[in-house]
Amino acid sequence: MHRVKDFATREEWDAAVTASVASYAPDLVVSAGFMKLVGASFLAAYGGRFLNTHPALSPSFPGMHGPAEALEYGVKVTGCTLFVVDDGVDSGPIVAQTAVPVLDDDTPESLHERIKETERVMLVDAVGRIAREGFTVEGRVVRFGR
Repeated sequence: MHRVKDFATREEWDAAVTASVASYAPDLVVSAGFMKLVGASFLAAYGGRFLNTHPALSPSFPGMHGPAEALEYGVKVTGCTLFVVDDGVDSGPIVAQTAVPVLDDDTPESLHERIKETERVMLVDAVGRIAREGFTVEGRVVRFGR
């Protein structure tokens, strides 16, 4: 594990993470709950092949506090998003999304837990489909299949 605080710069951390992932020679990199922005060297190596999840229906509520911000905004439905990571914050092309209803008695914690349960199912389904069928990205559009 590479902790950002163990490196003098974010660029050094990013290079170390890139080297570690490269040692496995992956076709696809998938993260969930990673909560870190990768840098230029990682995106240069894995851009277009790096997926992450977000606990909101993108493009709404990017960043670390999606469930709390959804509650504060008063939405009736939120959810989770699987996306291709780009150099923004939770802004890449969308691979899959699943809706989660907001309940009257939800707290940020209870809502986030329900989102995570849905997110796990979505992630397994979508990555399984990618493994079987492949995927393409054209602009902001992601399609399953080769």
